[in-house]
Amino acid sequence: MIKGFKMKLFPGMEAEYERRHNLLWPEMKEMIHEHGGKNYTIFLDRETLTLFGYIEIEDEALWAKGADTAINRKWWDDMADIMETNRDNSPVSVDLKTVFHLD
Repeated sequence: MIKGFKMKLFPGMEAEYERRHNLLWPEMKEMIHEHGGKNYTIFLDRETLTLFGYIEIEDEALWAKGADTAINRKWWDDMADIMETNRDNSPVSVDLKTVFHLD
């Protein structure tokens, strides 16, 4: 199963966002894999500061459980100063509809 979604950076935070992801905590990587995520890629539209995420997951319910882990909440808190977030510091994320896929 594949998921596409979008998020939004604050102006001037492009390099910091990339830096933090290049230093992604080992515990965060483990959580993503333990909750069925793989081939995770995030793209940036520099003109709009929109982030486009692509991830392959095993199961929607298993993936959703990852959001409630302590390491994920810590990651959200750490990222909240550079991107649009909800009250709980989760990123404002909009799922995108798949309109075409080719293997």
